[in-house]
Amino acid sequence: MTGKNASEVLPADAEGIARAAAILERGGLVAVPTETVYGLAARADNSEAVAKIFAAKGRPHFNPLIVHVRDETQAECYARLSAAAKALMAAHWPGPLTLVLPLREDAGLAPAVTAGLPTVALRAPKHPVMRKLLAAVDFPLAAPSANRSGFISPTTAQHVLASLEDRIDLVLDAGPCEAGVESTIIAVREDGSCDELRPGPVQIAATGEQADGAGEPSAIEAPGQLASHYAPGKPVRLGAQEAEADEYLIGFGSIAGDCTLSKAGDLDEAARRLYDCLHMAAASVRPRIAVAPVPKLGIGKAINDRLRRAAA
Repeated sequence: MTGKNASEVLPADAEGIARAAAILERGGLVAVPTETVYGLAARADNSEAVAKIFAAKGRPHFNPLIVHVRDETQAECYARLSAAAKALMAAHWPGPLTLVLPLREDAGLAPAVTAGLPTVALRAPKHPVMRKLLAAVDFPLAAPSANRSGFISPTTAQHVLASLEDRIDLVLDAGPCEAGVESTIIAVREDGSCDELRPGPVQIAATGEQADGAGEPSAIEAPGQLASHYAPGKPVRLGAQEAEADEYLIGFGSIAGDCTLSKAGDLDEAARRLYDCLHMAAASVRPRIAVAPVPKLGIGKAINDRLRRAAA
């Protein structure tokens, strides 16, 4: 669907999941809830279907996609799994952890999924709707965030429609996402070392390089590595103790704002509310956005990563 008709919206019940599976089977696009953000799903083994993701999002073709699978058994069809990779899967799957792994030569995935890289990004989500959908189809699902490329990620069906209305076939509505920020991405190297490519809800002690917010990497290995991303379309000022006259203030803890990530200073709540607050700030009449300081502890590292890229 490319702007000709309104996107269909259905509850994420058995009927809606069956409808989504049928659309995906024939190469369509479906926005699906996950525990992190809403994803824009298409079958990952079909080049035409994957091309629709890039067209709907306006996504650059050098930016690879995450492939969602049911479990380790299905993952082994698309990647070579080392002992280190299997250990991470056993500890954190299903869940908000994406692993970048060596691509199997016989994977059968659409070339655009991996953006020509010798690796593939795989995740087994834990959200019950996405798991039921994966169980209903016999192919993996490529599913980046369901929004226009570079802009604020969606944590509700309404966010999806605000960004992609008329560009996709169906939105499965299951209410707000639980985690609120995208998955942690870990690259598992051939030598067994692990590099963090994107911080997220899962905190892992990487044995190699870690994402430190120093800027855009020299080579894109996984989604979410572009220096400018998650952008609200307005200038964003970080570390604000108070708002200037023309700013919409997103508060945290003792710093009250026009909206707040968490009045109690709870980082998990702040992660859940991050994109909703950015959407509200983007929709306000004020031309600039200010954000209160957020500690870089636990999931606060992921929050600050997204805010830094939004401010770029």
